[in-house]
Amino acid sequence: MRRRIGLRDADGRPVLLALVGPTATGKSALAMAVAARVGGEILGCDSTAVYRGFDIGTDKVPAGRQRGIPHHLIDVVDPVEVYSAARYSRDAARIVRDVTNRGRLPIVAGGTGLYYRALTRGLFAGPGRDAELRARLQRVARRRGGGALHRFLARHDPASTRRIHPSDEKRLIRALEVFLLTGRTLTDHFAETRSPIAGHTVVTVGLRLPIDQLEGRIADRVDRQLASGLLDEIRRLLARGVPEDAGPFGGLVYRQALEHLRGERDLRSTRDLIVRENRRYSRRQLTWFRKEAGVHWLATPGEHPATGGAVEELLDAVVRAGTGRTPA
Repeated sequence: MRRRIGLRDADGRPVLLALVGPTATGKSALAMAVAARVGGEILGCDSTAVYRGFDIGTDKVPAGRQRGIPHHLIDVVDPVEVYSAARYSRDAARIVRDVTNRGRLPIVAGGTGLYYRALTRGLFAGPGRDAELRARLQRVARRRGGGALHRFLARHDPASTRRIHPSDEKRLIRALEVFLLTGRTLTDHFAETRSPIAGHTVVTVGLRLPIDQLEGRIADRVDRQLASGLLDEIRRLLARGVPEDAGPFGGLVYRQALEHLRGERDLRSTRDLIVRENRRYSRRQLTWFRKEAGVHWLATPGEHPATGGAVEELLDAVVRAGTGRTPA
């Protein structure tokens, strides 16, 4: 039975639901369960799932299992293209408005924190990439280690270093690039940004699991990805001419699996490394979203989060936070 919730809050503003949190907490399954109940459409929030052909390692829901629910911002660019958080915010904002205008509920689901922030809080335009400066910073990282970039950034923008992990060289370099080119920190720039969906009321629900359960789900998912043909998927991408330095090959799962195909480690060691890196990533995601304002945390029960109880609890959270009234 479909349960309707108000698509506008008590002040008449359209509502957007965001499901965020660590990897393997069941965001996609719960998003589909909610969309089926209330008449919604799903917008992906995953920086690797936007690339065509990168399917198994991102756990994309196959078209045959989407239950007729529209999915957006999945398979939208070729692997050789550069897809940024700024582009995501523009594309997602346009789709959010379209879904709202059709009288349906937009549901953002995923765990890429920067994409979520770009949509809900906005990004500043920022300076373009400076290849020479980036090369200099990369040389510093190679000579002194990634921690040197983190320490350098901490002297000027401590707030950014609390968000960016010391090993995340790509984001450290971008933060330093912005500071060195503009004379102002990312934190200062972010404080002046405005969300491209400022007219919407955003109801954000974070999913979390007990650590032992989450780690078990992560290990099971990695085993399933390998059994489902992850390595063959990568071989097909390479055979199609996708270069090894393409952006999505630098993402979690794909980076380690590609290293295995190059002969850098055996399959068992690669599997264990992917599990460990996923667990580290899940902790970083949890830290990121805990720092986001207004997240309503939902402890997903059991082995499958898209249970009736979880859906009902989530809908109640949407009603309380977004509409302020009881649904019919």
